[in-house]
Amino acid sequence: MNVMSVLNQLMNQAQGGQSHQGGSGTDINRMVNNLGNQLSGSGRSSGGSSGIDMKSLLGGGALGMLLGSKRGRRMGGTALKYGALAGVGALAWKAYQNHKSNSQDAMPATPAQQGQPLEQLQGADQERRGLEILQAMIMAARADGHIDANERALLTEEIERLSPDDELQAWIQTQFDAPLDAQALAQSADSPQAAREIYVVSAVIIDDQNPMERAWLDQLAGALNIEPNLARELEQQITAEQA
Repeated sequence: MNVMSVLNQLMNQAQGGQSHQGGSGTDINRMVNNLGNQLSGSGRSSGGSSGIDMKSLLGGGALGMLLGSKRGRRMGGTALKYGALAGVGALAWKAYQNHKSNSQDAMPATPAQQGQPLEQLQGADQERRGLEILQAMIMAARADGHIDANERALLTEEIERLSPDDELQAWIQTQFDAPLDAQALAQSADSPQAAREIYVVSAVIIDDQNPMERAWLDQLAGALNIEPNLARELEQQITAEQA
């Protein structure tokens, strides 16, 4: 399945890119080059101008529909920053490092023990993590129960513009029919780092002012064994990317 090709294009939409071509999308290599700074906590790979207002996502591609702008989502000047979604691995790792530094646990936190960030993975490992992230995004988009048949048809059309192969397209359709099961999603996480990335993309997609969506995120945190302090740190990092 061409998972990363599709995921890269969704990430590009988060940046405000308009391309729907199969060969375009987020430059993963650029994120890898900046990952050292993210892991060390010495800086962010993207500047303050890297996001776009969610209003520009109204009807604007698959990501805009996943974000639920069609459902009357509260706008309020909220901006979705590139780093909050496209830099999900680095963001999740930085939040974990911050969490460790504020805890009494002196055990070292290394990618070898915790799992590598998405941006550092290659080949089949990156495709597998990408599939986990796509699954999390779709489940979060469904958390309020308001993707009806017409909206699903529109979303399917937008996803087709991303040129998924037949296997991935079939998999995506099964995700729209599958039960919302936080435990099943959590079991797909291949490492603690993967669990944190799943939580981050879910937190980006949901509207935390919607009780059903907030309840889904809290349920997912429990299934992923993400303790409350770490969950808050992950959400604070998203907020920091939106500043």
